[in-house]
Amino acid sequence: MSDAIKVGFVQLSAAARGILVVFCDDGLKLGPATAKALGGATELVKRAASAAAFKGKSGAALDILAPEGVKATRLIVIGVGAGKATGLKANDFFKFGGVAAGKLSAGAAAMTIMAELPDGAMTSEQAVAIASGLRLRAYKFDRYKTKKKDGEEGGSRADISLAVGDVAAAKKAFASAGHVVDGVIIARDLVNEPPNVLFPEEFARRASLLRKLGVKVEVLDVKAMDKLGMGALLGVGQGSTRPSRTVIMRWDGGKKGEAPVAFVGKGVCFDTGGISIKPAGSMEDMKGDMGGAACVVGLMHALAARKAKANVVGAIGLVENMPDGNAQRPGDIVTSMSGQTIEIINTDAEGRLVLADVLWYVAKKTKPKFMVDLATLTGAIVVALGTEHAGMFSNNDELADRLLTAGIESGEKVWRLPLGPEYDKLIDSQFADMKNTGGRHGGSITAAQFLQRFVDGTPWAHLDIAGTAMGAPKTDINQSWGSGYGVRLLDRLVADHYERK
Repeated sequence: MSDAIKVGFVQLSAAARGILVVFCDDGLKLGPATAKALGGATELVKRAASAAAFKGKSGAALDILAPEGVKATRLIVIGVGAGKATGLKANDFFKFGGVAAGKLSAGAAAMTIMAELPDGAMTSEQAVAIASGLRLRAYKFDRYKTKKKDGEEGGSRADISLAVGDVAAAKKAFASAGHVVDGVIIARDLVNEPPNVLFPEEFARRASLLRKLGVKVEVLDVKAMDKLGMGALLGVGQGSTRPSRTVIMRWDGGKKGEAPVAFVGKGVCFDTGGISIKPAGSMEDMKGDMGGAACVVGLMHALAARKAKANVVGAIGLVENMPDGNAQRPGDIVTSMSGQTIEIINTDAEGRLVLADVLWYVAKKTKPKFMVDLATLTGAIVVALGTEHAGMFSNNDELADRLLTAGIESGEKVWRLPLGPEYDKLIDSQFADMKNTGGRHGGSITAAQFLQRFVDGTPWAHLDIAGTAMGAPKTDINQSWGSGYGVRLLDRLVADHYERK
């Protein structure tokens, strides 16, 4: 794993290097240490702000040449709005870090950020959120580019210093938060990889690297899955020359013997639709149909690296959905690990088949407190919610409420949609126990109803991340096609509710 930037912490009184970033409120007020660092240049900054119609609104930036007497090459003033520490949330500071990283020009060597609000020094947590936003915004996936654009330097990194009130506290806080950022970057890398590089066996190998952090990893091959009766998952992958895999990851950081919490990810490494083949337009995006599995691997890295005090299971089903002479057909009937039979109506409704067997495996083998699955499952969820929220379905109000709160606090938002018997009957089949699609209407809901038949009464939530995990609009902290959605959301869920204190 590599970063385009290196982040460190220095005292507020330290001399600026390279680009200097400072913060002001919507009255252009600066903090005391910031004003001291600028010296007599504060009035010049106000004149420049007036000329540029800069009002200090939250996230707005004023970029000017550093005034005489300031030991920097450029000065960037970022607005924080009203500027009172009590009115700002963690997400605001992620955004401020992202805005600062966006001002790094190609070849820029250094940046100093004055981690101070107009009413005084930021807390260590606020400064660390800025550092995290910096790293997330600076992420690039360019390992397959052999030529750099003008001004780009291969392998160069910007050296960024956050000037803080308490260096030791900031370093300690960043040690933990940095692991969560690492998890997001791992998830982004996985989603961005081309499908000829990241197929089920290679994905399983990369997940197995978590053993270095103390995670127990078990990889089930086709023979093992066949013995378990995982006919739903195996049916999806039978048309590919790349054999399917299921990976079970366990982090035992909680009380010995305590039931774990569990996270399950859909890992369709490439989805042609199978015999129900997709149109050619944008099919290349289906390399990202494993965004749920990518999130689970990134989450397990984050939890293990920061030594989360919780018992956690991560499980991913890895397949390719390809059309060949051995591919499953519409009309086929498969038997899942649960013993329930499934009529295949559309081979492009494959993700739910993968999840069905993995959910049942986790429910029966690990007996978790709850399960959360993540899947780029339906285009219908994008129609319903766009790219701002993941769709959430749950059989447990407490779990749903906690996910909703964690989504607001992390900025990875979810929106709950209904489940009910009226929708469930739409997937009843005349030939088998159920069919794998309920038709066009309520497509995301009937997909969730299908999954609910395989949770065996375990408290459960399903997150449909088709609109948020890949190809979502760029944000202040993400300029990548693969967003790494879900890692920060679920790390927050575990940290707030399921770690022993």
